[in-house]
Amino acid sequence: MNLGIVIPYYKITFFEETIASLANQTNKNFKVYIGNDASPECPEALLEQYKDKFNFIYKKFETNLGSTSLVKQWERCIDMIEQEEWIMILGDDDYLSNDVVEHWYSNYDEFKGNTNLVRFSTRVNEHGSISKNYEHPKWENAINSFLRKLKGECRSSLSEHIFSRTVYEKYKFIDFPLAWHSDDQAWLDFVENLPIYSINDTAIYIRISNESITGKKNNFDKKNVALGLFCEINIKHKRFNYFPKQLKYYFLIRYESYLKVHKKIVLKDWIFLYWKYLNDFEFISFMKLNRRFLLHIFKNR
Repeated sequence: MNLGIVIPYYKITFFEETIASLANQTNKNFKVYIGNDASPECPEALLEQYKDKFNFIYKKFETNLGSTSLVKQWERCIDMIEQEEWIMILGDDDYLSNDVVEHWYSNYDEFKGNTNLVRFSTRVNEHGSISKNYEHPKWENAINSFLRKLKGECRSSLSEHIFSRTVYEKYKFIDFPLAWHSDDQAWLDFVENLPIYSINDTAIYIRISNESITGKKNNFDKKNVALGLFCEINIKHKRFNYFPKQLKYYFLIRYESYLKVHKKIVLKDWIFLYWKYLNDFEFISFMKLNRRFLLHIFKNR
């Protein structure tokens, strides 16, 4: 057994569908680790019904972490894992097609040693409406994958990815607010110099509802702060110089917006942005930045 499925549990609304999808797997060669984030909605009666259907460990934590740091809740759930070498973090409202684990093992010999990150195709369950199947190239560079996501050509979230425990322990997840973009950053980091391997013959269902972070309408400020921090860390501390210009521009323009809206942008910030634009962009992009700088100065006089 080399696959550990981690469920950071909090909401019971859709949890039975998640659990049932694991019980219905055609290949039961996996172990599930369920970490209850001090939820007021106890799942133990439900889990009792499935105790002989698949192998799982359940633990209720005494303190809630997800309300302040969802990443820390992920981490303590991952710490429950025993000997498994590959990790999936499955949302407590997402669910698997019956043959996901079967396809994981049938493809295992092809990707073993050639990737640190495997992803499945997905279908989105948005308020009960099921989307088309989102597929990916079999082998794909992580930067190209992220660019496709920015263009709306694909989607990406946490549950459909399985990652090497070794690279997780090396990089961990960056603790952005709401863990928004924490998975995007992880995929850019975890791959190292290897491509992502995709399995398109089955699907994982990603649920968007009024209870999910993606579906909620009252958390846009936190999401925008997370986006700004995600851009900042890639500009200042990651492999920015190796990114294509389109991705560099995406990070810089959104980082500039973050500084204006959520922090008081100061002269040293502008100098930093000017330096980046001078190094990486043509005259027109530089002059547009100059115009934005002058408008900002005029507006704040």
